[in-house]
Amino acid sequence: MEKKKRQQVFRDPLYGYIHVDYDLITNLIDTSVFQRLRRIRQLSGVHMVFHAAEHSRFSHALGVYELAYRFLQIDEIYKNLNEREQLLFLVSALLHDIGHGAYSHAFEYVFKVNHESIGAKIITDHIEIRTILDKVDSKFALDVASIILKKGSFPLIEQLISSQLDVDRLDYLERDAYFTGAAYGQIDLDRLMRVVVVRNKKLAFKASGIHAIENYLVARYHMYWQVYYHPTARAYEVILEKIYLRVKDLLKSNYKFNHDVSSLKKILENPEDMNAYLEIDDFYMNGLIAFFLKSEDKILNTLAHDFLNRKIWNIIDDTPENQEHIKEILSKRTDEELKYYTLHTSVNQGAYSETTNNLGDHIFILDNKDELITLSNYSSIVHSLITSSQKSDPKLFYRTNEK
Repeated sequence: MEKKKRQQVFRDPLYGYIHVDYDLITNLIDTSVFQRLRRIRQLSGVHMVFHAAEHSRFSHALGVYELAYRFLQIDEIYKNLNEREQLLFLVSALLHDIGHGAYSHAFEYVFKVNHESIGAKIITDHIEIRTILDKVDSKFALDVASIILKKGSFPLIEQLISSQLDVDRLDYLERDAYFTGAAYGQIDLDRLMRVVVVRNKKLAFKASGIHAIENYLVARYHMYWQVYYHPTARAYEVILEKIYLRVKDLLKSNYKFNHDVSSLKKILENPEDMNAYLEIDDFYMNGLIAFFLKSEDKILNTLAHDFLNRKIWNIIDDTPENQEHIKEILSKRTDEELKYYTLHTSVNQGAYSETTNNLGDHIFILDNKDELITLSNYSSIVHSLITSSQKSDPKLFYRTNEK
């Protein structure tokens, strides 16, 4: 694949420039499918707490691509990937989130879709994307999709894109910290890149970089609990989840909407309907929810009002000492109110885990004997984090009649 005669750049607040050497990358960015990512927020409801967190999946995707570009400047990475694999790495990094839906995870949960599965389908089946990728070769799109789905055909690239320490996480931690104003996500990216090594297609890090890795894990942990799992952000997303649920139930009952909801109906009937899925983004849902303010369905009308006007529901810790109070709250509600105006839910997160058998779920350290060992066996701090940092946060979210 020939390079551009003149390098193209995008301005970026984190990296200064994002560098594009191939027309292939420019053509992918210019597709309607990739431009759709401009209309999907990176952090869903978090902007209701951190008001500047308005950045999009588009800017994150470009950032992950740029980190892939910079990782290819590392000799250990460059020499372990041939020219085609280097291009696979760049394209997979760019397209890793191509399948994300409106407001991301709430939509996936209610409508039973998986953004990685539908992202792989977009890469192989969407005419715009497939036509561009086929210019490399007829199997290139299939290989990109296999990387997104972590099939194991390209283990080093998969680790670089989706593992405990990858270009995806490195970008979203820094980017989300920047736009939320939180200090927790600061990581020593330059140091991490300097200590990268590859042994037998395994991504690893020199022992001299252990402090940067420990800092990265702690930063990630704090970002989850202080930003991503902020109770108010979760409460706001609960309202959205209930809107999706009410729309889904009304569609099943053949309710006559006075607005076009055909895309949602198609997704309900077939979660793998790619064309319907691509029609739905944050803009689409915001417009639809604004229309629901005029809905004759009281529940949908109420939920839309709460969502658009930031009427955050009440929150109570779902702990043993609060059970009597919770029973009292729930006892005053009808079955319908319990379904649409309350939710028991919990989030769980630890700083680090090595309990799974997937290659990407372990961070490997190259010790002074030139042997690979797992991070927990090298770092006493990380070893203690595995047991001490595991945390869950069960809560009841509920709407009061006064809202």
